[in-house]
Amino acid sequence: MGEAQFLEKNQPIVFTQLQKSFEHGRLAHAYLFEGETGTGKHEASIWLAKHLFCTDLKDNQPCEQCNNCQRIQRNEHPDVQIVEPDGQTIKVDQIRKLQSEFATSGFETKQKVFIIKDSDKMNSSAANSLLKFLEEPVGLFLAILETDSVGRILPTIQSRCQILHFQPLSKELLQMKLKENGLGLQTAKLLSSLTNSFDKAVEISQNEWFNEARDSVQQWFNYLKKADPQAFIYVQKKLLKVFKEKTQQIESFSMLLFFYQELLLEKASGRSLKEIAEINQVIELILQAEQKLGTNVSFQSTAEQLALRIIYK
Repeated sequence: MGEAQFLEKNQPIVFTQLQKSFEHGRLAHAYLFEGETGTGKHEASIWLAKHLFCTDLKDNQPCEQCNNCQRIQRNEHPDVQIVEPDGQTIKVDQIRKLQSEFATSGFETKQKVFIIKDSDKMNSSAANSLLKFLEEPVGLFLAILETDSVGRILPTIQSRCQILHFQPLSKELLQMKLKENGLGLQTAKLLSSLTNSFDKAVEISQNEWFNEARDSVQQWFNYLKKADPQAFIYVQKKLLKVFKEKTQQIESFSMLLFFYQELLLEKASGRSLKEIAEINQVIELILQAEQKLGTNVSFQSTAEQLALRIIYK
């Protein structure tokens, strides 16, 4: 999927706004793209750079085939510079080098583009140096700053940029990206039911606790699905040991809800109305249990009562 298709599908508001600005010759001289990792900020930066340098626009979209598009894709175009953290931070020398290069016209055109990835990681000297550059622009350039933490960008830098917000990923796209990251389909589906943040999903998946928690809830689900009284005993035998913190306890119900929703999808294809009605009834019970847990009722009491209501429904 090319940048244009990705943006049009997943960030239609940003895509339309930038496309119209380009068509009407009203691009800002500096943009701040803010949103979670994986939402398409860098794709938008590359797409915009290609827009400016493409020699064969097709329907006002980069052709992806010309020499300029190809070099930008490979990060080899001399007039498109990408700055990213050197270690943990972006340092002042990196910004000064950028300023020095941009003090002259572009190598091949008068236009230049610089993209700063993780711009919230600029140290204070780098941020102040960039601010001066934005206040006193030299030459014709387009600045694009990317961040997933806009609150860490100097307000004075923000005020000199047009800020575009990138919406969280859809569940389907998040699942696809998690699979590309090496996770199995069911785990990717489960994580996308717990969060719509790619970073958070990866963080959860790398937590040793997550695997044990997932397996524990799946076993609980297996007992509940068969109306096995072991489901009641399993709360104290296993779940209390795994889900100790309040946030974890809430996630246990979210995981259980996921397994029942997957079961509902499976049964829906077979059109068993009686089974579908029973699963919907269980889903309602889980949602009620989640609400009850939020009112400071103990996890053990809530989980045991839920197990009994499902077993003897």
